[in-house]
Amino acid sequence: TLARLVTELVLCGYRPRVVTGAEGLVSEPTPSAVVVAEDDVIQTMQRAGAVHADGKLRGVSLVWMVRPEDLDHLRAFGHLVDDFLTLPWEPAELETRLRLLDRRNEADEAEVLRRGPLTMNLATYQVTLGEHPLDLTFMEYELLKLLMTHPGRVFRREEILSRVWGYDYYGGMRTVDVHVRRLRAKLGNDHAWLVETVRSVGYRLARTHR
Repeated sequence: TLARLVTELVLCGYRPRVVTGAEGLVSEPTPSAVVVAEDDVIQTMQRAGAVHADGKLRGVSLVWMVRPEDLDHLRAFGHLVDDFLTLPWEPAELETRLRLLDRRNEADEAEVLRRGPLTMNLATYQVTLGEHPLDLTFMEYELLKLLMTHPGRVFRREEILSRVWGYDYYGGMRTVDVHVRRLRAKLGNDHAWLVETVRSVGYRLARTHR
């Protein structure tokens, strides 16, 4: 029952909130993990899929409690499943799965950089601006990575060239300017200012509270 689930989560050291429907998953404050215990698995997954498509479930892990006969549905909605338990569930298994999920999320978080509206996943080489992915070349990605890993620090063109392209690269300083211009174009007019020019010096990641 729901009361038993809440009790066990409290005993495990969590502070659970009870929400109704998939839309409740994105209520404030947004949870880091959700245990989904619904009778109608298909309908709940369809609603969760709609919320996920809007980007509102980013960073939220979903753990599903399902009947054995509903396991096939997990494969159909695999992108919504971070873990699952089959009914009837046991408290020890629930706690173990949540602890392992916490540990995995902590490891994943260490590989994600967030600077204002920019998010960079160092493990998957994915960059998003808000909810929108950026299609960057490898060198554009490495240039942005250098700036994002040292927020506020100004890099001279020579230093950028050596760090991103390598000491054996014989291209001129114009290479850096060209890639900065292309990166700004992909950030768009509203966010090009994130890569800031420091006159007569070089570039840095701008302050992100404009």
